[in-house]
Amino acid sequence: MVRRAACGKRRAAYRPGPDPGALPRSTWRSGECTLTQSALKSWQGIQAEIKRRVADRVWRPGELIPGETELAAEFGCARATVNRALQGLADSGLLERRRKAGTRVALDPVRKATLEIPITRIEVEAAGCAYRFDILELRRTRLPVSVAKAMQLKGAFDSLHIRGVHRADGQPFLYEDRWVNLEAVPEFGEADFATISPNEWLVRNQPFTSGDISFLAENASATQAKALETDEGMALFAIERITWNDAEPITFVRLAYRPGYRMTTEI
Repeated sequence: MVRRAACGKRRAAYRPGPDPGALPRSTWRSGECTLTQSALKSWQGIQAEIKRRVADRVWRPGELIPGETELAAEFGCARATVNRALQGLADSGLLERRRKAGTRVALDPVRKATLEIPITRIEVEAAGCAYRFDILELRRTRLPVSVAKAMQLKGAFDSLHIRGVHRADGQPFLYEDRWVNLEAVPEFGEADFATISPNEWLVRNQPFTSGDISFLAENASATQAKALETDEGMALFAIERITWNDAEPITFVRLAYRPGYRMTTEI
């Protein structure tokens, strides 16, 4: 999850006690384990406990951990709940699961940063600022060759090209240059962007199954500098993003944030 640049609340640290799996159930008292028996019956609680055991080397890298049936009996939950917890940790790279071979702690766990597509209005308002989106250009046209290639499209596709500035208390916050494939999202061409930004409309109305994201450090072009009311050549943080719904590309967007913007995430 992206933690907002201007603000954001940190989650409380998880500080467990001794390994519940190594204790008789009658000794699971307050102070010995921060997770209650009811919490350990949820897939989130099971994930937290497994992460703790791996971090504390109760289960070491490469070691085979107990099976789903055994863990379900230990935690007093359904096997499907354990399966969901283990699969999520496997997807994150902490565990390795092989059919008929069981589940092991990964020898070289891959740490993944998770990002979400934020609604810029919410990001600005969360910082205590008034939000506004100003349209600089809005036109229906064919996708240019470079954008069509990036979206893995061949041929001429109808699109909406929109450029605009997201503002915080009247000051430029984010410059957006977006192309939307209207053959994938025809309703986008009828949206009223005087009341909702393209970013928010797509997040709220158009599902996506995958995407490509590139992060760039670049010097402001003349167009970006004018939109962000800064000097040409100023260092900017920029993002290029393409989203798909199955095999159908939805949008290609290039974002440039005001000078000094910082993005942080979690692993």
